[in-house]
Amino acid sequence: MTERLQKIISSAGITSRRRAEELIAAGRVTVNGARAVLGQRADPDSDAIAVDGIPLRIDAERTYIMLNKPRGYVTTLSDEKGRPGVNALVAGAGKRLYPVGRLDMYSEGLLIMTDDGAAANALMHPSHRVVKTYHAWVRGPDVSVSVARLRQPMTIDGYRIWPVDAVLLSETGGAALLAISISEGRNRQVRKMCAAVDLRVVRLLRVAQGSLKLGDLPPGKWRYLTPEETAYIRSIG
Repeated sequence: MTERLQKIISSAGITSRRRAEELIAAGRVTVNGARAVLGQRADPDSDAIAVDGIPLRIDAERTYIMLNKPRGYVTTLSDEKGRPGVNALVAGAGKRLYPVGRLDMYSEGLLIMTDDGAAANALMHPSHRVVKTYHAWVRGPDVSVSVARLRQPMTIDGYRIWPVDAVLLSETGGAALLAISISEGRNRQVRKMCAAVDLRVVRLLRVAQGSLKLGDLPPGKWRYLTPEETAYIRSIG
């Protein structure tokens, strides 16, 4: 069965779909010895696909893990500042895995990592509206008013933000614990939204992504996804 070439390359786990499109446009991908073009389709079972002259290896065995990312780690696989990366925490998986989306250095919690580029792209794509839920420990002058404002339409960095669900879980003095659910993944979105309503985020922990739940996984530890969780990821898109 034929598929778009960038999807095949992404599914092979070597890069993202967007980067695969760039490789094709740069003339670095061939199909049956001929230079590929954007929009081209191919059959991974019968066509000889190569990137930079290296045959594409289609491996049906994919790895999906959940990491509880601790504070102080970056989600990029290489960092020019030499900061520790999450790849060091999952070295025991024995494969090169890529983070699905990002958590900033000071945020914690659920991070999916996989070598299935197509599934990663589907989980991140905004059109699929996969809801991500965070627990945010915040401080502010009037938390109840701020929470109500979080639920209202908002513009951040010039972008109109989709409505979010914000729930006040507990409050003691000027400190509070919120549950905030978003279906977008803009850069530092939760922190910027809180700042816009006069809340300072003290700690930010992602506890769910779609039907995937962090549960009691300890910080810095990882586990393989269950068959049910893997099926959920593969069903998106």
